Amino acid sequence: MTAGVREQPRDAGRPRPVARLGPAGWLTALVLLAGVGYRLWLLAHATPPTNSDEATMGLAALHIARGEGFPVWFYGQQYMGTLEAYLAAPVFALAGGPSLVGLRLPTLALYAVFLLLAWRLTLRLTGDRWFGLLVVALLALGSDRIVKNQLIAGGGYPEMNAAGVALAVLAVDLATGRPGRRLARWAAWGFLAGLMLWVDPLVLPYVVATGAVLVGFCRRELRGAAGALLGAAAVLGAAPLLLHSLLNGRNPLHAVLAASGANATAGWADRLHGGLLLGPPLGTGFCDPGRCATWQLWWALALPLLLALGAVSAWRALRSPASAHSAGTAESAGATGSARAAESGVSARVAAAVRLALVLAAVATVGAYTVSSSAGLTPVESSRYLSCLLISLPALLWPVWTVARDGLRQVADGRRGMRTTLARSVAVVLLVATVGTAAHATWRAAQTAPATRAAEARHAELVGTLRQLGVRHVRAGYWTCNRLTFASAERVVCAVVDDDLRPGFDRYPAYRRQVDEAAAPAWVAPDGSPLADVLDERRRAGNLDLVTIDGWRIYLPR
Repeated sequence: MTAGVREQPRDAGRPRPVARLGPAGWLTALVLLAGVGYRLWLLAHATPPTNSDEATMGLAALHIARGEGFPVWFYGQQYMGTLEAYLAAPVFALAGGPSLVGLRLPTLALYAVFLLLAWRLTLRLTGDRWFGLLVVALLALGSDRIVKNQLIAGGGYPEMNAAGVALAVLAVDLATGRPGRRLARWAAWGFLAGLMLWVDPLVLPYVVATGAVLVGFCRRELRGAAGALLGAAAVLGAAPLLLHSLLNGRNPLHAVLAASGANATAGWADRLHGGLLLGPPLGTGFCDPGRCATWQLWWALALPLLLALGAVSAWRALRSPASAHSAGTAESAGATGSARAAESGVSARVAAAVRLALVLAAVATVGAYTVSSSAGLTPVESSRYLSCLLISLPALLWPVWTVARDGLRQVADGRRGMRTTLARSVAVVLLVATVGTAAHATWRAAQTAPATRAAEARHAELVGTLRQLGVRHVRAGYWTCNRLTFASAERVVCAVVDDDLRPGFDRYPAYRRQVDEAAAPAWVAPDGSPLADVLDERRRAGNLDLVTIDGWRIYLPR
């Protein structure tokens, strides 16, 4: 990544995508609309199912919309920024109140941004519109775990992929030396990097990797105004974290490590099983809801191969003599503002460097997850920590795509050989299996929508029944409380209890104070739960009256 190399003519570098859309472009637009439309349909069916953690973010958004509070962190902890709450607050204010749809509209918009930027990044790195169509098609699909990461406003996940791809696109433009608004691009990269440090550090491997590309190609520019602006913008993006840490003398890194399982113990066999076998197919969208069938685990075996091929391919392209003299370094074009940099497209060397950065970031993500205890203790649910792997999809599949594409061209030209045919066949099978497995997982996720919608209707009936009964204060389990409070727009306030009726974990302590001060709080429990069994014993002792609705039990004090 040496600075100051000269530009080469356009036809000597990577093919530049033409301006017109063409068949691949129109198909890509249709697939993009289909991906957003599929998630709109899920949103209309209250799918994926919400929970009290998402409701906690919704309550933060409600408080922001009312001007009652401006939280820095997810209620009840000292990490994971509340960006989603600040995005949803204007929606609540315009809609006149909170709702699950209003809470998820910003996350849907973030997904659309992610899809558009992923398409742009793919074209910038490869110049192949048909490959761009493949990448968009894969990202348009959505297994149960994928749509949970993209739509549930539970903190961090919907915005990380959009920000990570944006950082990569900005790195390509800056390293290429694309003229015009360069200082604005430097500021945008720094602000996004700082913002993600506040929101969720899971995307840090991509911040570091794309930052290394900028250092490699733009060292001279970074010594001047660009570096100062980047640093100031990064501080601005991370300002909530920095100010809170300074004012309270707390280190959010400790809380992040605790959340990843650093305070728990898991054996290495469980960590390797969760991190390398279950995690990759679950976290990247190849599994059925809540489980991974044996045949779907093939992606766990393919991922190391794709990582190795992606790294070797990118490294060879980076070190090849042709790319050593390719166009687009910021040292020559960025500093001089040469118009030639804008016309030359992305140099082969910059594209290779960014692809290598994406592969290395994916390796770091998988490695960090595997060594954490979460991979061994809760491998199914914590596979969400691998959601950023989708950012690396263009770099992972590009070598396979080129083998399949070039092999097909050689067959068409009559230059068929045994090795060529075998490599092409393996590449085609791998691509077809990738699309087919992801499509199957998407179909299985869509099948859960009617049941989820029915469960949401039962919960709405619970809220309505409590209102009719005049109940304002209740005690319930953790996964009931904040969801109930959010769904009722705080007209029903809930305090958490465990299955033995002892005080539980209240993320927003004000609710417990209100319930404790109430004269006769009610109790709410899901039908058939351990909490319901304990409360039934109290009812038989003559202390409670019971009101039942489908799926729920309401216990009223006598």
